[in-house]
Amino acid sequence: MSAGADQALGFTIPGRHARGRLVRVGATLDTILANHDYPPPIAQLLAEALALTGLLGTLLKDPSGQLTLQAQTEKGIVDLLVCDYLAGALRGYVRHDPDRLAEAGPDPNLFSLFGKGYLAITFDQPVTAERYQGIVPLEGEGLGEAAQSYFAQSEQIPSLVRLAAKCGEDGRWVAGGLMLQHLPEGEEGRERLHTRLDHPEWPHLAILGGSVKDSELLDPELPLDQLVWRLFHDEEEVRVLEPVPLSRGCRCDPDYVRSVIARFPAEEQAAMVGEDGLIRVDCAFCATDFPIDPAELQ
Repeated sequence: MSAGADQALGFTIPGRHARGRLVRVGATLDTILANHDYPPPIAQLLAEALALTGLLGTLLKDPSGQLTLQAQTEKGIVDLLVCDYLAGALRGYVRHDPDRLAEAGPDPNLFSLFGKGYLAITFDQPVTAERYQGIVPLEGEGLGEAAQSYFAQSEQIPSLVRLAAKCGEDGRWVAGGLMLQHLPEGEEGRERLHTRLDHPEWPHLAILGGSVKDSELLDPELPLDQLVWRLFHDEEEVRVLEPVPLSRGCRCDPDYVRSVIARFPAEEQAAMVGEDGLIRVDCAFCATDFPIDPAELQ
């Protein structure tokens, strides 16, 4: 594998009944953040959220499947955080209160940012017409711990999630993440959380996976397959899957925007017209403004 590439890498450790994902996002992250003038703590939050979205999205077996990560809050500095994944494409944005963020200082914790918040993770798989959503409280030191709680409560799979992000001296961002999970052995009706007690494999793997350093997750010179080897080279067998390339992918489109506006009644379209005689639609994800001439809707 090439170093520094925007990609996710899956791997399995058959002898330990485990699977994992590594992700690193660089140029894609810069492109997403460049469209918004986020303060450093908000940019850091979104960078980690996008790394988490890449980890979770690449679990989808359906190529047309979509993963949506959404954090909603009550009385938090952050009002809304949304990221999604579709066919390797990532997008995301954050809505926050700048004044309250300034009052919180340079390094606000998760509770300061979200207050009493909840993390919703939704898997949509069009081929099988299946949709699954799990919701967990936003608690702990960061989004990684919230994701661990999601898998423990919603999926009953012991999991380890590590996330990291930073902006370098050159102004470029990089984010990375590791997800490691202990899987059931396929026994019908088995309580998956019992794997903690029934098998020694998980505590052993959790120690190995938990030893990963932020610097390793973020090092653009360290290919992800080499990081897998560094962490788990003592295992009898580790299988590395085909890497999944990641990119920035906002699905806004001028023709689609026009088609949506055209569905509104004429009186509602008239109410949308601004002083310049145009209907303007903003995409929150890419901060693009779409000016629409009402005459084009006729």
